[in-house]
Amino acid sequence: MAVIHTAAVLFGAITLIAACSPTTETPSTATQTPSATTSASTPQSGPLRGPEPSAATPLVARSLAEPIPVPATDGKVHLAYELLLTNALPQEVTLTSVTVLDRDVALLTLAGDQVSKWTRLLGTPTPTTKVSPSATAVVWLDVQLDKDAAVPQTLTHSIGVSLSEPQPPLLPATMTEHVAPVTVQTRKPIVIAPPLAGPSWLDGDSCCEVGGHRGALNPINGQLWAAERFAIDYVQLSPDGRLFIGDKTKVESYPGFGADIYAVTHGPVVIATDGLEEQVAGKNPTGLTLDQYPGNHIVQDLGDGNYAMYAHIKTGSIKVKPGDQVKAGQLIGSVGNTGNTSGPHLHFQVMNGPDPLRADGLPFVFDSFRLDSRVSPTDEAIDDGQSAVMQPGVTPRDETDVSPLSFDVMTYADR
Repeated sequence: MAVIHTAAVLFGAITLIAACSPTTETPSTATQTPSATTSASTPQSGPLRGPEPSAATPLVARSLAEPIPVPATDGKVHLAYELLLTNALPQEVTLTSVTVLDRDVALLTLAGDQVSKWTRLLGTPTPTTKVSPSATAVVWLDVQLDKDAAVPQTLTHSIGVSLSEPQPPLLPATMTEHVAPVTVQTRKPIVIAPPLAGPSWLDGDSCCEVGGHRGALNPINGQLWAAERFAIDYVQLSPDGRLFIGDKTKVESYPGFGADIYAVTHGPVVIATDGLEEQVAGKNPTGLTLDQYPGNHIVQDLGDGNYAMYAHIKTGSIKVKPGDQVKAGQLIGSVGNTGNTSGPHLHFQVMNGPDPLRADGLPFVFDSFRLDSRVSPTDEAIDDGQSAVMQPGVTPRDETDVSPLSFDVMTYADR
């Protein structure tokens, strides 16, 4: 887990690359995609058409995964995915704009400072628009649709670039590439119950900003994996909105330490790892092996290709073992501070395989919960033990079959 942020640091999340085989990965091309192709061996009705003209494109592009629409607490449907852009030229290329389209309708446009906000060179944490020769830039995309809007079948991308050493007419000083069509999946996010109970659970880091989870692209076994694309770091606030009370280095100072963790639905346990010691709170641990990043953790098969991971569980609290058939709402462990974490919290994610890191993150929705408030993303005082600053204009309400967003503060039903 990568370090997560409100404005300052909260807690750690699993991460190898700072930005925390996908079966949904879609090959794409850096050249313009033909709208129609013909074959000499296939009878054609109507006039024969050749492919669209080829065009030189400085950036080779592909999506890391096909997006799955997920409704969220902001009333929008989100399509969250990543675009990988590799500079194929021996000169620096500058990104000037990124537009996501449904046919000829622009659904999202990043320009100016927004391009750098959502872009990092692979393996670096710094926002940028500059892509050096042979380097790969990652653009994190969050297409937001009105909840009643039609979901596109395919998304295409228009990338504006400028070249440091133009070579007209082949490579003019400014260009627009049309690259990397990606299919939108028709599968639905799994509907599950929250893994916790009680009030004041803060979603410290989840979809859809470039935080420690979405920004974590892990290079494992020769591939990139975005297992934490929709992961949540849960911390519980005190009644007066504080992250901890007393000594920041003591796990007992955190209201959520030791809270019960519940199975989100029925299904067998695939992995149950216990025995790792609690970390010192307020510090980022070092020297962990790859399998120690989740700390004590449980992986549960939820069915239909969905696997849930509950991570950083309290030492000695895990109550299930591999092969156990777990029921929805069953007590399975307690919130702890084991593994790659700097403070007690529950890391929860759904993914398309049982490996905590070598999998592709999948969206999910909770069947019901109470949205109480939302912490301001610019709040830096919370990490110093002060009361959280809440965003104005958030009306408390009951939510059904939606996904929380970063900074949401929620109450979950007692079990």
